[in-house]
Amino acid sequence: MNGWFDSLMLQSGIQTAPSVWLGLCVLSGIASGGLFFVLTDRVVMSSVTAALGLLLPIVYALVLRSRRQAQIMQQLPLMAEEMARFARTGRNVEHAFMMLAADTPSPLGNELRVSARRIEMGMDVGSACRDLVPRTGVTTLTMFTAALSVNQETGGDLILVLERLSTAIRDRLHFVARQRAATISSRLGSVMMITVPIIVIGFYVARDPQYLDKLFASGWGRSSFWTAVALQVVGSLIVFRILSRTSRF
Repeated sequence: MNGWFDSLMLQSGIQTAPSVWLGLCVLSGIASGGLFFVLTDRVVMSSVTAALGLLLPIVYALVLRSRRQAQIMQQLPLMAEEMARFARTGRNVEHAFMMLAADTPSPLGNELRVSARRIEMGMDVGSACRDLVPRTGVTTLTMFTAALSVNQETGGDLILVLERLSTAIRDRLHFVARQRAATISSRLGSVMMITVPIIVIGFYVARDPQYLDKLFASGWGRSSFWTAVALQVVGSLIVFRILSRTSRF
């Protein structure tokens, strides 16, 4: 769990220590639950609201990571073409990579500049770029780093490899776009499946403020409520896992 959270902070581009962001999660939960308790004086729903508030910064970081990965993926074809252009002028791989890092805008440029600083300190290109995938979460960068490492170790036509890599990345982007367009109804249905139960509960509570008190007055009401909450959480995790796999780069 700690490794997953650290990776989330790194890949989302948030310039904040993971411990500080975790403290922000705790403060968000306390503030949400406390405010709801002050307004309604309901302990159970306040605890649920606190749990939701605890997750808000994490959800925000997930959204930032998804957007950042999409931006990096859009930059990859042009980056491979620029690297091929620099190599075509006769520069060695190290010099071409450092020029590429200087010219590439963020967010991909920020990661390339980290590797460029390592090259300046004496590391080879393959070792300097080895952790590009863990830092960004974009698995397509594996092909780029592998091409640089293989060229440095065994030689070969790096220009041709980079040009083919650019074409392959563009084809992959087109495939992902077509896949998302074809599955948009399924994804919207999944989102509705998650949100409709919450909206229904909110409607009944707004219609009858004593609704939850009446529900928790009996044993079967309490058991059915928490069973529904557990099933909702499990179903949401499964849906998010499926959606993340379909949108993975």
